Amino acid sequence: MRRCRTVGAAAALITLALAGCGTPDGLDGDLTDDWRTVGAVVQFTPKAGDCHLIADPTSYLSSYQPVDCARAHLVETFHLGTFTGSLAARPTPPKVGSAVLRPAFGECDAKATAFVGGDWRGARLTVQVVPPSPTGWRGGARWFRCDLYELNAVDGDPRYAHGQSDIATQHSGSLRGALAGASPLAYGCLTTTSWGSFLQTSCRKSHQYEYVGTWRAPDGRFEDADRDSGSLHARCRTLVARYAKVPVDRALPYRTGTAFRLPSEEAWARGDRGIRCFYWSSGKSVTRSIRGGGPKVLPAR
Repeated sequence: MRRCRTVGAAAALITLALAGCGTPDGLDGDLTDDWRTVGAVVQFTPKAGDCHLIADPTSYLSSYQPVDCARAHLVETFHLGTFTGSLAARPTPPKVGSAVLRPAFGECDAKATAFVGGDWRGARLTVQVVPPSPTGWRGGARWFRCDLYELNAVDGDPRYAHGQSDIATQHSGSLRGALAGASPLAYGCLTTTSWGSFLQTSCRKSHQYEYVGTWRAPDGRFEDADRDSGSLHARCRTLVARYAKVPVDRALPYRTGTAFRLPSEEAWARGDRGIRCFYWSSGKSVTRSIRGGGPKVLPAR
């Protein structure tokens, strides 16, 4: 009985207390309708125009630390695209280097040419597609970054297989419009080192090579890309002819030698099929550009 009376007394005291206090001014007594509405979750999205110290081909939020492009950096994000259709419906992001990224690379390719104001394949530049991380993809991210970066050499590091590997080098300032005029990045005229790697030089100085353009090879294995070297040289001769303004005829092989460079194996995997073509003087030293020189500059020999 005492226990029941105690409960009853406590209940009475609570009732009196509530009755005595009332509802404070400005409150309606309903505690459930005054909570602030929780905002929608905002998915992380990178920004075009950001520059980065890390040339990582997959964008993890934990490593996303953009810097001012005026500072030394490795890569610049110049465009953001969107995965759509069946590709966007995948449970996991496309693997870097996989064939399904080729359409995205094609978009980045075209945007890169417009961004730098010229033939990016004819310069110490390369393009990569950067998909979201697996965690970001599960969270709904369907963007892809188009990144551009400067290479340390014309044809990569000779220590690597095929003499090429994409080695990013630090760059200060944006690459926007970098090829719109004369640029130290553009291949131009070249000499070679003792181990056969290209070195850029002034066309007024002694040299044996000059970049003339790029043609795009069909899809296939990187290992097979230069198997038919005769065909590659023939395609490059037509680019020399167009560049130097000489006819494409039976005399063309007697006017010019050619050299070519494949994309690096990494770039090939990313979707770059550009075969870079170079005029070769057949060992003779020249001190001018062949651009637009006609038969006078490239006589049949």
